[in-house]
Amino acid sequence: MAVQISPSILSADFARLADEAAAVPNADWLHVDVMDNHFVPNLTLGLPVVESLRKATSTPLDCHLMIEDPDRWAPAYAEAGAGSVTIHAEAAKAPIRTLRQLRSLGARAGLALNPGTAIEPYEGLLSEVDMLLLMTVEPGFGGQKFLDLVLPKIRRARHLVDRHGGDIWLQVDGGVTAETIERCADAGADVFVAGSAVYDTPDPAAAIDNLRAKATR
Repeated sequence: MAVQISPSILSADFARLADEAAAVPNADWLHVDVMDNHFVPNLTLGLPVVESLRKATSTPLDCHLMIEDPDRWAPAYAEAGAGSVTIHAEAAKAPIRTLRQLRSLGARAGLALNPGTAIEPYEGLLSEVDMLLLMTVEPGFGGQKFLDLVLPKIRRARHLVDRHGGDIWLQVDGGVTAETIERCADAGADVFVAGSAVYDTPDPAAAIDNLRAKATR
């Protein structure tokens, strides 16, 4: 599939989110990191901001829920208009039910794994997901350095996804920059979350074009 770039508004100016969304008209998605200060040691955006952002941009929202009890909260993000909602395997107690509910509400259903979580135990859930997200940093904060040790895991995930068949996107999130995106693409990723590599530049749209070019194989 074609390369997709999902700039993370975690690195944007929260006081100007509508303007920051407008600054990346060439983005495929806007990545919204939802953190609750329990599952990860940070507190960020929640449902009211997602609802407001949905009204301010036509770019689809890619909501990544780094929260406890995603089974309870995830459906509300789909109902708020998110085009994709991703829950963490480490936090979900009823992942099949939740993933199916997200799909029934019209959102793409994503499953995320932390760097230290093996992909193989979750192979059986691939039929329930539209996207598999592999964290390439420990979740919680933007601007972290990419963990090269995740590259073999991306390759294994690519093999499992290809063996499974279907249209499952393989997303990476964390430390994705112009220097690391090629390695991720070579390992098999096709959807890339980039925060500071986009929003900490003078021209975020140009940064997206550059990332896309480097990831295109």
